[in-house]
Amino acid sequence: MIQLYPERLRHKTDLGWLKSRPSFQFGEYADPENSGFGVMRVCNDDFVAPGRGFGAHPHSDMEIVSIILKGQIRHEDSLGNVEIASAGEVQRITAGSGVVHAEYNPSESEELNLLQLWFMPRERGLTPSYETARYDQAKLRNALLPVAAAVPAEGVAKVEQDLTIYLSRLDAGRELAFRQEKGRRVFLFVIEGSLTANGLALGTRDEARIADVPELALAAGGEETFLMLIDLP
Repeated sequence: MIQLYPERLRHKTDLGWLKSRPSFQFGEYADPENSGFGVMRVCNDDFVAPGRGFGAHPHSDMEIVSIILKGQIRHEDSLGNVEIASAGEVQRITAGSGVVHAEYNPSESEELNLLQLWFMPRERGLTPSYETARYDQAKLRNALLPVAAAVPAEGVAKVEQDLTIYLSRLDAGRELAFRQEKGRRVFLFVIEGSLTANGLALGTRDEARIADVPELALAAGGEETFLMLIDLP
């Protein structure tokens, strides 16, 4: 089954300094029937104004992955980490038994755009940790490149859950195939461009939640397409 969630129908939050499009219920957006997909709980498409951000706040028992699409993000946490990440980098926080962190756009002129993803961890009470992983953007071309996964590798952030986050840039008209193992799910998000998933059309910022589809054929439309695919339980 492939369920399409068009961008135009998604909830939108506008606080002036923050413009956000959450895929699932979050903050002021309450929808108990849209609280997650498998172990996935949050996919926020956030646009943060220069010099603004999220002050210090706590988290626990959650895997938090931030994929920076444009601009920079400054991360600070109670573990002593202070880092700035930019496009081509992925930040991962294992909140575990508890961590306090803050996130800001350090630029005075450039907007920050990121996808922030939350997942339930494989177990509760893990030791909190943080990392930034930089992937090779050239390897996105016409391939599914893992950028976060349960098994770490060079350029791949380690997530404490049995999932893999892939990114890809498809040339116009190019196709990719993905095989979905039985009992697993796929979350598909079009960052830029357009594509078809087994013939179903998705435009920019559209998403699809896919289950019980063993063979997935992805084909870019008439322009380069940037996409995220998450394989999860």
